[in-house]
Amino acid sequence: MKRNITVGFATVLLLASCSNNEKMLDSLADYNNSKEKKGYHFGDKIELPKEITENTESIAVSFRDKETTDLTIDPKFFTLGDNNVIFTIKTKGGEVLNQDATINVFSKIPEQNIPYKIVADYPHNPKNFIEGFVVEGNTVYESDGMNNASQLIKYTLGSSAPTIVAKQPAKIFSEGCTIVGDKIYQLTYQNKIGFIYDKNTLKKISEFPLPNIIGEGWGLTYDGKNLIATDGSKNLYFLDVNNPSKVVKTVCVAGNTTIYDQLNELEYHNGFIYSNVWHKPVILKINPVTGEVVGKFDFTQLTKENNGGDSEHVLNGIAFKGDNMLVTGKNWSKIYEVAFK
Repeated sequence: MKRNITVGFATVLLLASCSNNEKMLDSLADYNNSKEKKGYHFGDKIELPKEITENTESIAVSFRDKETTDLTIDPKFFTLGDNNVIFTIKTKGGEVLNQDATINVFSKIPEQNIPYKIVADYPHNPKNFIEGFVVEGNTVYESDGMNNASQLIKYTLGSSAPTIVAKQPAKIFSEGCTIVGDKIYQLTYQNKIGFIYDKNTLKKISEFPLPNIIGEGWGLTYDGKNLIATDGSKNLYFLDVNNPSKVVKTVCVAGNTTIYDQLNELEYHNGFIYSNVWHKPVILKINPVTGEVVGKFDFTQLTKENNGGDSEHVLNGIAFKGDNMLVTGKNWSKIYEVAFK
């Protein structure tokens, strides 16, 4: 009889423990869900509910291959944007509980809407599915995509007729391009390679494999030191210009309340990176050191006027002519020169 009472008491303790653990995990889930939309900023503390902290011996957060027990949002551990983490809780009863969560980290400073005015427009060949766009002086270098139609072309701003055309193999889908000295660097979409051309003749010099971390080639620019590439995520990949297969660093991008993924065509100008967001009529102004979006251009009206009702004919071309921005899009018939107000 005494043994049965002991077994029964142990069963009660086990059930109570399981119930308490479930309550802790439910409390953690509710807390994380409530914080996911609001997000955190660097320096914030993860303030977990008392139902958790009063019943735990330790709490750790794992992100990628790192783990910390410091519940401060530290840029040495977290990135801007979404961080898919695992909370590991060791209870006072010695049990270990795990729960997945998403910690969104936003910029502290709201991005500013940047006013502008259109001061000129130039013809653009509406047959060109533009992916890369860079201007040097009055010379335009343009990378056009699509299988069986990809090309790198060179023409004078104001004339849509190319002076040089470098057609690419049918299997190649061209993407972003940029100028480095007397060379043009160009990405491909899913071919996992990039090309280097002579800027004057558009003759191919060499090719290189894309870094494994870059799933697809999207946008490309050059900051005077490194190539900077996008792959349709929230990431900016800084590549060694002498070995573009090597990633020097990765910077994640976010605004004050928004995680900007699908970063696409890029341009570096006067210390900032400008990026369009695929399928959105906006161009972001990004601090390349922190990844914080400090400003945003709204090109909704221009997109409506130029997409011909086709949702794929998106804003997708950023270059600079002096301090004025040049913008265009896939299959648009015009390039617009924009002055900042």
